[in-house]
This record gives sequence, structure tokens and C-alpha cells, in this order.
Amino acid sequence: MDQSKFINHKDYKSYNIEEMQKRSTSFLENIQRRRTIRDFSDKPVPKDILINCLKSAGTAPSGANRQPWHFSVVSDIEIKKKIRDAAEKEEKKFYSGRAPDEWLEALEPLGTHELKPFLEEAPFLIVIFSEAYGLDSKGDKIKNYYVPESVGIATGILITALHNAGLATLTHTPSPMNFLREILGRGDNERAFLILVTGFPSKNAKVPNIKKKELEEYTSFLI
Repeated sequence: MDQSKFINHKDYKSYNIEEMQKRSTSFLENIQRRRTIRDFSDKPVPKDILINCLKSAGTAPSGANRQPWHFSVVSDIEIKKKIRDAAEKEEKKFYSGRAPDEWLEALEPLGTHELKPFLEEAPFLIVIFSEAYGLDSKGDKIKNYYVPESVGIATGILITALHNAGLATLTHTPSPMNFLREILGRGDNERAFLILVTGFPSKNAKVPNIKKKELEEYTSFLI
């Protein structure tokens, strides 16, 4: 391996153990306040805040550093309406027969249904696409690796960055989502991953009274 392709890592910042404990506790307390919401305010979101969060997502690790994601940021009213109309068309099929009863029963406590007004009400929709393959300057295909994993990590960082900035989010995944590529004019090499609805919660926003699993339920320590 050509060592000249590597540079010294100078960006790592070291903390003493006490400071590390404080930082981990502070982050935990902050992220535990994050909730998925469906009731958004029309209060505008400063674009520079959104850009910083998108740049944060762009730091995500990816297979062979291919960075196989694209974020389409939508605030145009007409485009948001097109997305809502197309999404509700698919959701109506889902709730009226496409989804098995078991799935609908699992969703019932969350109060979801085919109507998705938040797709128009929220100031921004961030439509996340995964690149099945890249394209070089000549238009030839470039193989991407670990695409779902890479895009999932970038999406997680984006959600966390938006929450840290003081914004609320909703992950929306109508199925199928081919209409998003058509409406937003994305290439044949891209697949819609999800819609991240972003903005401020409305004053009367409500969330389901649910609990997260305890640490012991999803973690094992082999030490």
C-alpha cells in the first residue's frame, strides 16, 4: 500500500475521562428528547442551519468512500404538493389492502393513516436517494459498495444533527417510492431511500405515548 496516500490524523480531540463522561451524559439527555412528530409549524427554517446539518451527514463513513447518497431538499410548494399527492396515492393502497393485517395492527398504536398533510405543511422535505452505482466523467458506471449501510449511517447522522440544531423530523417511507425519482428528476442509478420531513413542531404537536427498549433488551456485553 502506498503510504503517501495517507496523512497524519490531527483532528482527533482528546478529553480526560471526567469530561468524556459529562459529554456522553449530556448527549444522551439531549438525544432522548428526540421524537418523531407529524404536526409541523409553518415557521421558516434558516437555510444555513439546514446546510450545516447536511454537511454533517456528508461526513458519514461509506463503503470504499464512495459516499453513495444524494439529498434532494424541497421547499417549493408545488413540488411538495406533487409529492404529497403521489405519496397518499400509494398510502391509500397500503392501508386499504396492500399491507397485511399484522402490519396494520402494529401501526395502530401510532395513529398513522393514508393522509400525509405534513408533506406540505413542513418547510422542508429532504428526499434521500441511494446510488446503486456511480457515474464517472464519461458516464461509465462505477461500482458502489455497502450502499444501504452507508446511506443509513448518513441518514442517522442527519437526523441527529437536525435534532441537535433544534429541529424536529419525521421519516416517511411510502412504498413504492419510484415517483420521487420522477418528480425530482433523479437519475436511473438512484433509488429513493426515504423522505425526511423537517421543521419546527407545531405548538399543539402530539406524539404517541410509547417507550423505548431498555439497554438490557438490545445489548449484550461479552466481557
